[in-house]
Amino acid sequence: MFDVILRRARLCDEQLVDIAWQGGKIAAVGEVQGVAAQERDLAGRYYVSAGWIDSHVHCYPKSPIYHDDADAIGVAQGVTTVVDAGSTGADDIDDFYQLTRQVTTDVRALINIARTGIVTQNELADMAQIDGEAVVQAVQRHPDFIVGLKARMSSSVVGENGIQPLIRAKAIQQAAGHLPLMVHIGNNPPVLEEIADLLTSGDIITHCYNGKPNRILTPQGELKAAVKNAIARGVRLDIGHGSASFSFEVARQAIAQGILPDTISSDIYCRNRINGPVHSLAHVMSKFFSIGMTLAQVIDCVTWKAAEGLRLAHKGRLAVGYDADLTIFTVKEEARPFVDAEGEQVLGEQHVLPLAAVVAGQWYLTDEGKTNHVFDL
Repeated sequence: MFDVILRRARLCDEQLVDIAWQGGKIAAVGEVQGVAAQERDLAGRYYVSAGWIDSHVHCYPKSPIYHDDADAIGVAQGVTTVVDAGSTGADDIDDFYQLTRQVTTDVRALINIARTGIVTQNELADMAQIDGEAVVQAVQRHPDFIVGLKARMSSSVVGENGIQPLIRAKAIQQAAGHLPLMVHIGNNPPVLEEIADLLTSGDIITHCYNGKPNRILTPQGELKAAVKNAIARGVRLDIGHGSASFSFEVARQAIAQGILPDTISSDIYCRNRINGPVHSLAHVMSKFFSIGMTLAQVIDCVTWKAAEGLRLAHKGRLAVGYDADLTIFTVKEEARPFVDAEGEQVLGEQHVLPLAAVVAGQWYLTDEGKTNHVFDL
């Protein structure tokens, strides 16, 4: 007997399937025979995907600069897994881990190569902050929680150190078992070409469509050769929208050339959630309909591609044996404005509305689901 059978769930390819789960794992997908303690029938009215994964958030509640509540940016918005991108370093990662045991959303972390994490805006301006042994020990203590490393490589963060923090980060990465390394790009120095040349397969460039001069495109709108070469080596592109790191113009030009993101992430924290331009992962996802991506492509970027990029085993797919993490959503056809980090406004015709999240087999209504009274718990 199953715990739950979800009947007539609509996939992104418009196929209707049943999904059953047992003990927090997906037990059957397709035309499911059998009985369950509970059945829910979506009657093809709502889409279902593997649970959404936001690859870049900030949710360490004690961070003085970038902080938020994991459930406010997670299950309340249809996101089943969030990955904090370097809010904490070795000094605070144990405390962060303990706090995440008290929330519903599955929280993972990229550990900042600076011991203090993002306590100040310039954590890599002092090379003494970078303690490789402390990072390795933290990874050994929390091998399931820490899924990668984070290095913020922009001028305001590294100060006079240029490319040196990234050279150290790559050495720490090797010592820590070759975990994925997410690298924040922003204003130079160091220039993007220097950064890209050091990255290897599985590394992640976040803020990939930022509109700053140190962007992935040349002034002529072509992909910089160093970035092209990095992508060919297996380096991945992550959105990391944030307050200052997403440009419709750059995204539009890149996507038109077939330079699509591997992952769509929000870089959300309390201020850009409440005041914009981020608001939620769903809001960020919706921006891509207007600039050349399909629903299936967008959903791939927050499910299996996100899981693959951060090696989240058993997440990201609606398949037997995978975690029973699901997002139930609809796509509303309604004109509404979307604003990027540069202030450009685009009128979107569609937006994604998450209605419920299932985390390890447990069902939670989103803020939208509660407001619209779509489901009864």
